[in-house]
Amino acid sequence: MKESWQSTPVPARIRYSRDDERDIEDFCHTVLAFYAKNRRDLPWRRTTDPYCILVSEIMLQQTQVDRVTRKYPLFLEAFPDFSTLANAPLADVLSVWQGMGYNRRAIALRECAVRICSDFAGNLPCSVEMLATLPGIGHATASSICVYAFNEPLVFIETNIRRVFIHHFFDEQEVVADSEILPIVRQALSGKDSRTWYNALMDYGTELKKTVPNPNRRSRHYTRQAAFEGSDRKIRGRILKILLERQRMTRKEIHTFLAEDTRRVDQLIDSLVEEGFISQSGRFLQIASR
Repeated sequence: MKESWQSTPVPARIRYSRDDERDIEDFCHTVLAFYAKNRRDLPWRRTTDPYCILVSEIMLQQTQVDRVTRKYPLFLEAFPDFSTLANAPLADVLSVWQGMGYNRRAIALRECAVRICSDFAGNLPCSVEMLATLPGIGHATASSICVYAFNEPLVFIETNIRRVFIHHFFDEQEVVADSEILPIVRQALSGKDSRTWYNALMDYGTELKKTVPNPNRRSRHYTRQAAFEGSDRKIRGRILKILLERQRMTRKEIHTFLAEDTRRVDQLIDSLVEEGFISQSGRFLQIASR
């Protein structure tokens, strides 16, 4: 399923003063007016079910929206709730996850489901502090979950949010820290429906990315994503994919199949075993059964 969304350009040249309350009000009006005409119809916005929100937020980490919109309904069809996911074989979870990349997230998501079933009676905690103790969930993801699942009025920053505020409030500043942005995020949120406001910021930031040079490059926290082609991450993904397809293989068979440097492949296999993705019994490797 492709994202069906055509937007009008954001008003990219507007600059606001972060010290002027009227400017911040004008900024909020600009973002919400854009959202009113250009909001995206995304499947995770049609629900407030905490499980569905958790799945979407983990999937959206470092992954483009259009890829998530295709995989999200398939994942929910295979694993519709915490209990089903917690009790699913890891091989089944990884099989459905294929194509999303960053396979650690699939393991983390399943481990979240196990923890939620065992420690929280199958109910997702509504506390950022509790959510941040779950695998694969940091403060920003925990805050997003609380906003979208529970409409909590929380202040946080992620890539799209950072882009919007740097562009409109820090035009002349070469290096911008999140600590400088957070007070403006807090002031802009004040009194608003947080779920709607953050959806508006996300859509605005997505469109802004298409129209101006990336403001996030001026963030103190900016890091360029490493190339995927030829990376360890790609080879790890290929190892998992062939084990999912063939179930059991020796290292020699994997070497032949991949045609990569054998020492590098062995190191990656060892890391996958150590991280719990795959297990080894005698000469044979397979997806871990946990």
